[in-house]
Amino acid sequence: MTLRFHEIAESRHRILNPFTAEKLSLLGRICVGERPVHMLDLCCGKAEMLCTWAVDHDVSGVGVDISEVFLDAARGRADELGVGDRVSLVHADAAKYVVEGVDQFDIVSCIGATWIGGGLVGTLELMRPRMKPRGLLVVGEPYWIDQLPAGLSVVGVGDGDYESLTGTLDRIESAGFDLVEMVLASPDDWDRYVAAQWKTVDGWLDANADDPDAAAIREWIREGQRSYLAVDRRYFGWGVFVLRGRS
Repeated sequence: MTLRFHEIAESRHRILNPFTAEKLSLLGRICVGERPVHMLDLCCGKAEMLCTWAVDHDVSGVGVDISEVFLDAARGRADELGVGDRVSLVHADAAKYVVEGVDQFDIVSCIGATWIGGGLVGTLELMRPRMKPRGLLVVGEPYWIDQLPAGLSVVGVGDGDYESLTGTLDRIESAGFDLVEMVLASPDDWDRYVAAQWKTVDGWLDANADDPDAAAIREWIREGQRSYLAVDRRYFGWGVFVLRGRS
């Protein structure tokens, strides 16, 4: 059910995280050098990262996602940018998917979906065997900007799910990786990602008042809206961390 809600709320988004096209481009310049790069993007969503990096940096690769809705949009984007011959998009469980004929990749990414491994450390362990020696892992992850006062909570976030930036670094290092670079979302990036969902859902509800999920998605977006304005925007950050395994 929650997957469908996200498919509706993010139907007009190209990037399914609080990130701008400019920061996605910056991340590409950080991660991709002069040599050809083959990449695996787990939970790729609409594959904006994979497709634009294929254009800008001649990247090739595989994107894996559980949502057929998002993958249909990704295929359309690949065709629009003329990179369908270099980008393979697969409907599968990203936690279990094995690419036939390819052992390891130059870059393995999982942006904003570390739930596939039960959290950051588990997802890094899941990604590690798919990465070439001295390759890069690129992971998007929330973090706490400040300690959450007693009695406040973020919808859908449990105790211990995330850490501060330094706590995130501790988790990265505990998994045997070094932090090479990072690109963090700004409050405005968060606003554009979240508030755009409100407008999309508002339009969808107008057009789909008789949908059996209409009442539930209205409640879901209202609960998230109140949480965002009251708590998330002040205390919750998000960033992409570029990692390399220790020699």
